[in-house]
Amino acid sequence: MSKEKAEQENQKTYQLDTKLTHTGNHPDNYHGFVNPPVVHASTVLYPNYETMRTRGQKYTYGTKGTPTTDALCEVLDEMEGSAGTVLVPSGLAAITIPLLAFVSGGDHILVLDSCYGPTRDFCDDVLVRMGVDVEYYDPLIGAGISKLMRDNTSVVFTESPGSNTFEIQDIPAICKAAHERNAIVMIDNTWATPLYFKPLEHGIDISIHALTKYPAGHSDLVLGSVSANEKCWKKLQRHHGIMGCCASPDDTYLTLRGIRSMGVRIREHEKNALEIAKWLEEHPAIATVLHPALPSHPQHELWQRDFKGSTGLFGFTLKTDDMEKAARFYDALNIIGRGYSWAGYESLAVLVNLSDRKIAKGTGDGILVRLNVGLEDPIDLKADITQALRAGGFIN
Repeated sequence: MSKEKAEQENQKTYQLDTKLTHTGNHPDNYHGFVNPPVVHASTVLYPNYETMRTRGQKYTYGTKGTPTTDALCEVLDEMEGSAGTVLVPSGLAAITIPLLAFVSGGDHILVLDSCYGPTRDFCDDVLVRMGVDVEYYDPLIGAGISKLMRDNTSVVFTESPGSNTFEIQDIPAICKAAHERNAIVMIDNTWATPLYFKPLEHGIDISIHALTKYPAGHSDLVLGSVSANEKCWKKLQRHHGIMGCCASPDDTYLTLRGIRSMGVRIREHEKNALEIAKWLEEHPAIATVLHPALPSHPQHELWQRDFKGSTGLFGFTLKTDDMEKAARFYDALNIIGRGYSWAGYESLAVLVNLSDRKIAKGTGDGILVRLNVGLEDPIDLKADITQALRAGGFIN
């Protein structure tokens, strides 16, 4: 057994933070340097024609992988328990690439109604144009999804919790129903990450991740990953190669660097977010708090059953239907930034528009705010929210 193989076998017994720190690191391969090199590559040279003809070497061209991408994929496979992982230039590409790989014209697919907005745009604007019948389903349908399955249903797309409204899906029940009809099940697992929810262990075939979020963690890049089980890996790998949709070496390296501290950071995000969520739940200006880890959440027991923890993103509704009043609150935020994305070190908020939903509303009365709780001190975040509520006229 090679030294590298022996290291990989030893790492299977390591605890999570140790795996995040050491998986994909092979200093002996790089003159003892702790981190792998950032390989900028298009052309790879071959020693002779026979090697070119048979592709008889590990690296063949820049789009097919480098030591840098291999290092990150090795960590992700360890986290996901997957047969293989591909890297793509964004979280959205991590959604579109597997859908294009496993869906054909004439197919029927099922997509949860509370999906990430650009997922819906891709389905409605691209897949429908390709002749795909896209049907949106209630994220709380669970085993009842069997009633929506057809002979030509090729994919069931899930996301748990759902975007902005944070419904928890019964993933094992959905997978069982889908697999009985030979459909592939995909999940956008960006919220929980494989640290807190391991999709493949619950029956999912393909796990999608916006590495932009917690793995990178510093709001300075966009990157995505798609991890597949043994059944789907070869098809995903081939389609990824055909599409030529590869990740940049610098963004890959920065994500690899970020992932080393991901376990530590995500626990701090979780702690801070829970403190803010519990505080908001008792606040007289707040109608509802949408956080799966709170006992008040409608699917809290389902979250407890399947998830190992929660992260820094949740929602709450202001006690108003007046958008101008909500905007005054929003514009008065100081520490908490106004911007898209989430899971970076800094807190962010967005006033959410749910007009694209067909089935899943899930917020009750009031205007919905999506809050990403960063690594600031919760004392300062509470003070910022308080002064913004005062500026908006919610409190005196």
